[in-house]
Amino acid sequence: MKLVRNAAPAVLAALLLAFAAPAALAQGATDAAPPSLALGAAMPTPDTPMQNIDGKPVTLGQSAGRKGTLVLFICNHCPWVKAWQSRIAAVGNAAKAKGLGVVAINANDPAAYPEDAFDVMVTRAKEVGYRFPYVVDASSDVARAFGATHTPEAYVFDAKGKLVYHGAIDDNAREPEKVKARWLTEAVNAVAAGKPVAVAETKALGCSIKFRGAAPASH
Repeated sequence: MKLVRNAAPAVLAALLLAFAAPAALAQGATDAAPPSLALGAAMPTPDTPMQNIDGKPVTLGQSAGRKGTLVLFICNHCPWVKAWQSRIAAVGNAAKAKGLGVVAINANDPAAYPEDAFDVMVTRAKEVGYRFPYVVDASSDVARAFGATHTPEAYVFDAKGKLVYHGAIDDNAREPEKVKARWLTEAVNAVAAGKPVAVAETKALGCSIKFRGAAPASH
């Protein structure tokens, strides 16, 4: 199991302690774990339309920024997302201001967790202050294509559309004042500056994605 590449042992220890949690947080219906998107890979499913909270369709390809793109798999109900949501908003809003495209995706099945329904997404985005698209992955196929398994889980692509960061927001979900490693912020800043990302992959921990069934065919 990969934890963190190029991270000091002390950071690894802090990560494990910070994320120690009851098994209940990771429970729920999931598919067999899809293969994880490899570093250096191109963004998958760039042309798949997903409904944004404003009711309009959004694709990842259309949302790509000139300096790079941040894709976040989140939801509404997960305690881990709730713990990080203000930081997700801050990092995502800052990334957008720096010239990155930003899209947050909810791939969860609201039949499993009603709090993940579209109307709650609309309310939550306003409450938290997301200034970027928050969209529905109606079949969970976008999440599957990324190999995403958790909420939250972050992917940063550079200006050439290659994956340069995958993993967690930072090293302490529950105690933001004790965060020592701001991996996602550092990755966004590096991409915005056209520089290499120092820590390219960390362990994404949180609630398991509650995958939806395939979307019904249109007629």
